[in-house]
Amino acid sequence: MKLDLLCIAVHPDDVELGAAGTILKHKAMGKKVGVVDLTRGELGTRGSAETRDEEAAEAAEILGLDIRENLRMRDGFFQNDEQHQLQIIEVIRKYQPEIIVTNAHYDRHPDHGKAFQLVNDACFLAGLPKIKTTYQSVSQAAHRPRLLLSFIQDTYIKPDIVIDITPYHQQKLEAIRAYKTQFHIPGLTLDEPQTYISNPDFLEVIIGRSREMGKSIQVPFAEGFLSKKILGVDNLFDLK
Repeated sequence: MKLDLLCIAVHPDDVELGAAGTILKHKAMGKKVGVVDLTRGELGTRGSAETRDEEAAEAAEILGLDIRENLRMRDGFFQNDEQHQLQIIEVIRKYQPEIIVTNAHYDRHPDHGKAFQLVNDACFLAGLPKIKTTYQSVSQAAHRPRLLLSFIQDTYIKPDIVIDITPYHQQKLEAIRAYKTQFHIPGLTLDEPQTYISNPDFLEVIIGRSREMGKSIQVPFAEGFLSKKILGVDNLFDLK
């Protein structure tokens, strides 16, 4: 299946926090959208790899994803090396996305910046025909996405582009709340230790960030993204 937009992120729930509104918006536009998680988030203090699998599947339903898969790299210990790059190259060539969205350039969690560098390098290498990969025993054609964006996570980074997600904000929160073991859900009490992201204030910060991004383009809620290359438009009147 060819995808228009592919989100590749290191932990299940990263995409929901950083880009769920953008996913929902593009699904409503008729685009084919998928998510590939690099790890199962097995080092998370709360829940388990199995519960995270279930939560990711529930979130995928809410987002209406065309595909979601997990590469099962080692949480915390994956590397930006040939082995891991080839795994992502195979995924890029399998789905041939026009645009890839991935983790922040740098962040509080070291896996996020590490994942960005891994995906960034794999995006370039996926376009080199002399790198040979196969899927289901069939040789894959080289494919390089035309655009790589990264979302903004815990650490504030000034965005290069901001997308209005106002009609999809509540549905974004539903997708985040699918991760019941990870975040504070009103009325749900779990026998789990409190963590940085399970604090009741954490989701308020996510909402505040969306409001802050929205304010910059005079809409209620938005998501921000970064690009390593200069972005262009055909028509100045398309700009907000």
